[in-house]
Amino acid sequence: MRNPFFYILLLVLVVLDGWLLSHPNLIGQAGVFFFDYTYLETFPRAISTVAIVVGAALLLSWIVSRVSRPLNIVLMAVLLAASAFYLFQSFTQYNSGVYKLTGSGFRAGAILLPGLVVLVFGKGLFDSVSTKRR
Repeated sequence: MRNPFFYILLLVLVVLDGWLLSHPNLIGQAGVFFFDYTYLETFPRAISTVAIVVGAALLLSWIVSRVSRPLNIVLMAVLLAASAFYLFQSFTQYNSGVYKLTGSGFRAGAILLPGLVVLVFGKGLFDSVSTKRR
């Protein structure tokens, strides 16, 4: 952790995402209640949910960085591609159908979460490619 800027930015974005997910509009609140999304009902629960997902991505990225360099690059590329697909899928899902009615803040938070995972795996791939191994 030579440069803590990435982790400070990630922490700010996790707090922002937790706040956005915990404040849907009236239709979004009904959906959270109806589908029993208890992990998004309050700000502490939403921020802990986002922090667990981002923490798991950071842990997975760290574990993958410990394997040999060629395998590391391949696994990071696969994780980045999978998370980019998850981001695309979330973007299309939350901008169509009933999800369009949940409020722009909630939709932005729901799209930001896979964006954070893409950011973590993208940094992991960048670090894998740019650092020299001994």
